[in-house]
Amino acid sequence: MFLIRKAERKDTPLVLEYIKKIARYEKMLDEVTATAEILEKSLFDQKSAVVLIGEVDGIPVGFALYYQNFSTFVGKPGLYLEDIFVDKEMRGKGFGKKLFQAVAAEADRMGCERMEWSCLDWNQPSIGFYLSMGAVPMKGWTVYRLAGDKIGRAANKT
Repeated sequence: MFLIRKAERKDTPLVLEYIKKIARYEKMLDEVTATAEILEKSLFDQKSAVVLIGEVDGIPVGFALYYQNFSTFVGKPGLYLEDIFVDKEMRGKGFGKKLFQAVAAEADRMGCERMEWSCLDWNQPSIGFYLSMGAVPMKGWTVYRLAGDKIGRAANKT
């Protein structure tokens, strides 16, 4: 039996484990600097994001992490799906689709006009899944990032 629930504070180590699993899958494990303490503060004290845990018979098999954003063009909130991941041995059973649908349902409940996420260009299984769900790639847009101390440097540029 598959069940989706919101993560609780006690799930912080599990959330970190899933973050590392997706980072390993994306060949980016060396970029993970999150700790359980950082995640606990960000997720449960500051409420910066929401995590859903997918379980089969009480055993975690996947997760999704999302947060609210805002579109100035439409004047409404949006939802950004930061990560979604299902354990390799549990893929192909519809659990990822159910997690995705749960996030979409939350976006609908919140009155979001948009739900967005990023996907690595080489991740063809995920791209195929997203297209099957009705998503369209954003042509002509490039994602830019300031990270770490570069944010402070940008804030102080004169």
